[in-house]
Amino acid sequence: MSDLLGKVALVTGGSRGIGAAIAKRLAADGADVAISYASSPAKAATVVAEIESLGRRAFSVRADQGHRGQVAGLIRQVHEYFGKLDILVNSAAVFITGPVDDANADLASFDRQQAINIDGVVTAVRTAVPLLSDGGRIISIGSTVAESTPFPGFGDYAATKAAVAAYTRAWARDLGARRITVNVVQPGPINTDANPETSDFAPVVAKMTALGRYGQPEEIAAAVAFLAGPDANYVSGATLNVDGGLA
Repeated sequence: MSDLLGKVALVTGGSRGIGAAIAKRLAADGADVAISYASSPAKAATVVAEIESLGRRAFSVRADQGHRGQVAGLIRQVHEYFGKLDILVNSAAVFITGPVDDANADLASFDRQQAINIDGVVTAVRTAVPLLSDGGRIISIGSTVAESTPFPGFGDYAATKAAVAAYTRAWARDLGARRITVNVVQPGPINTDANPETSDFAPVVAKMTALGRYGQPEEIAAAVAFLAGPDANYVSGATLNVDGGLA
């Protein structure tokens, strides 16, 4: 496919899991792709090499998504390197759980989660908007727990993803005049290193889906590729659940 030929994309958190799958799919569809990573340079280098093997330009940038200055610097560096930016995918995130009535909760970790999952996304978008091409794309990776929280202890994480969905709807209004679409993809249970389909708890979660299985990172990447491409020109402010029919 070449739907994205000539486009430039940035995928935050693109060195592993869902982010890596998205970066490789966008490249397969024709885009030049930059990725950011926090602590896995070897994995980032592998993703860059795979993108380059497809004949696309690629590079990686180390950036702490919880540090506003580093996030803003990342956006500017990608724009300077490629000379433009067409697609921003906010994939970097952390997953911290704990019940609200835990008197010994590590509040610093929850603050860090908000800094990465909310502030990092907001900073990336605010920095990218003046640089983003008219008709560009902003796609964030949320979570179905923003709408339904089936297990205890998910409150803080769910709130960060709900915030991203709310921002998405508002930003779509803000940027519509420039034909920039803003959407959020909300995965259900996806087979990644952090949430493997082989874990002891996985069968319970899989049974909660209509399809009876975990999804694969490539299935989230396919949804992102659709939203990034020309067939999604009239899709903005949308929340797309890719969850196998999660109950």
